[in-house]
Amino acid sequence: MNAGNPNRRDGTPVRAIAFYLPQFHRIPENDRWWGEGFTEWTNVRRAKPLFPGHEQPRVPGPLGYYDLTDPRVAEAQAALARSHGVHGFCYYFYWFNGKRLLERPLEEMVARGTPDFPFCVCWANENWTRRWDGLDSDVLMEQRYDLDDSVHLFDEFLRLFRDPRYIRVGGRPLLLVYKTTLIPSLRETVDRWRRRAAAAGVGDPYLVSCETGGHEDALAAGFDALVEFPPHRHRAIWLNGVVAGLDPAFEGVLTSYRSQVIQSLRRSVGGERLMRCVFPSWDNTARQPTRGTVFVGSSPELFGYWAEAMIRDTLARFDGEDRLLFVNAWNEWGEGCCLEPDRRYGTQYLDALRAALERGAGPADALCAMPRWTTSGVAPPASVVAGI
Repeated sequence: MNAGNPNRRDGTPVRAIAFYLPQFHRIPENDRWWGEGFTEWTNVRRAKPLFPGHEQPRVPGPLGYYDLTDPRVAEAQAALARSHGVHGFCYYFYWFNGKRLLERPLEEMVARGTPDFPFCVCWANENWTRRWDGLDSDVLMEQRYDLDDSVHLFDEFLRLFRDPRYIRVGGRPLLLVYKTTLIPSLRETVDRWRRRAAAAGVGDPYLVSCETGGHEDALAAGFDALVEFPPHRHRAIWLNGVVAGLDPAFEGVLTSYRSQVIQSLRRSVGGERLMRCVFPSWDNTARQPTRGTVFVGSSPELFGYWAEAMIRDTLARFDGEDRLLFVNAWNEWGEGCCLEPDRRYGTQYLDALRAALERGAGPADALCAMPRWTTSGVAPPASVVAGI
């Protein structure tokens, strides 16, 4: 890593990795907890607009309301991602003391050996609660921790590391953890994982902790790097009072996508081992209709500008295969946060990412001025305040 050095010492490009949600197929647990036939599409379909111009419900584009147990979907997603510069997917991995959930898309992809598209995993180590119902204290699947269980979990990762498609950094398998702050005995957990990997001969794991709230002490515990996870850490610009026609029942937050971009650009990272992350848009009112958060004013142009700026930052601060940019996310439809084409924008966000990857490799002073709210001819919502 070349933290803090503005001079690029090699020609290694930035690899863009998109987080990947596997909750687009039926499982017995979701049938029991949420109703027969529930998938993430259930929430997406029933979303309603909260103000004039609010882009709800989000309707998928050519891939449609897919089922991730259909291998043709995985092939189509990989082809689409590859053609737009996405290097690979980071699958969320759900483990509850030996119990897996939503594992089929990942496990079937590994078993088939197709598509030939890079992947890694992020251990999503949170309790499952009835958060969508507003009942955060109602735990559906509890995440418990002990050192012996952490070894059993890591054996699952070892199996994936052996796949030739698994993403590596300098020969080391890349492993993300969503909330390291929840893991007791984190230092000893890391030590056990590294010893296990050495014994298995798969390479020392490249451990990355997601910035998802709380004090980040993962580096002191032996992690190799942190990665941003926006919109975590966003300082909201409260727009509820200035967006005309807002549903009076809405108790959530309308905030500014542009302010998110500005906060990211102004963040002082210096020599930190911090990887950057961007998101194309955010609106989780499909999951939480009256209590969600909506980032107003996102557009492919502004997303592309942000991505290019973070690519340039990554090139300046990192060398070689450490040059990773994460995108939240490939297919978080329930959070209005997806690179996948929808009916309104088509591939515009993917096109913007591909262009940003191409431009980002250019001269260091070539970044253009930040665009205003434009979407290649698509009119902005009438209630969007100019300049936010």
